[in-house]
Amino acid sequence: MLATKAAICAASRLNLVRARSTVAHPLSKVPESFSDQDQADARKWLASFTADTIPRKLGQVSFSKSSGPGGQNVNKVNSKATVRFQMKDLTPIIPAILYAQLLASKYYAANSHSLVIHADGSRKQADNVHECFKKLWLLIEAGKTAVKGETSPEQVARVKNLQRRENEARLRAKKTHSNKKSARKGFAGGSHF
Repeated sequence: MLATKAAICAASRLNLVRARSTVAHPLSKVPESFSDQDQADARKWLASFTADTIPRKLGQVSFSKSSGPGGQNVNKVNSKATVRFQMKDLTPIIPAILYAQLLASKYYAANSHSLVIHADGSRKQADNVHECFKKLWLLIEAGKTAVKGETSPEQVARVKNLQRRENEARLRAKKTHSNKKSARKGFAGGSHF
């Protein structure tokens, strides 16, 4: 009887863990591919995006004692800046193409669904806060790799020409192979002496 109860408890805990792990994340529905318009919008947004254009109200700033060298100043002054950016606040202003980059970053905290960025390089709080925003900017800038570049009309024409030539060469090779095989059929299947 006790073994059965233990087995039932273990099974129910396993089902609970499975249920928690299969809960859909709001950003898990990000499409695999994006339209040309989405790509163009993301290129335009990234062109106008700088570290100074990030609204400061998006981040929740907190300060703590820094670590490392610096002597008494490090031990007494709260100069280390920690800025927490909630994903729900970032997603309305950032193109959807860049979401995967944010979720894969080392700054992403899955339990709070936010980006947590620290900076303690300076003795001044304001400089460390600016450094946190600069790190966010660099993280988003790194997402440029997810955005396809704009293709010029000359490049499109060149690719079409190459595709046409490749198709013609394939058809010529196919025709030559077909002629070879049909020539063999005429000699092999014919007369018996």
